[in-house]
Amino acid sequence: MFGLGLGTRIYIAVEGVDMRKGFEGLHGLVRDHLGEDPLSGHLFLFTNKTKTRLKALVWDGSGLWVCAKRLEKGRFRWPEADNVRSVTMRAEELAMLVNGLDWKQTQPRAWYRKNS
Repeated sequence: MFGLGLGTRIYIAVEGVDMRKGFEGLHGLVRDHLGEDPLSGHLFLFTNKTKTRLKALVWDGSGLWVCAKRLEKGRFRWPEADNVRSVTMRAEELAMLVNGLDWKQTQPRAWYRKNS
């Protein structure tokens, strides 16, 4: 199993991708489209154009993991950004996103740690 440590960054691909992509396709997207190292240990998250499916790619030190989720109803609340290919988020925001919560409507308290 893989875990998200404090040093693990979470990169969200802003644009929708073809969900038929597997290990090699997602590895190439991270490397060529996002400009990041797929073997860095960071988590990379992708969605389809309709935002009803997502895939995560992460290196655990011995191999790549690809995990997928399909919503039966509704859509994921995906981040939007202009002129960038990816954004980062905190582990707490990731948990809200994959559990169907609208993480954009939450606000961290003033004493809570800053975005990395």
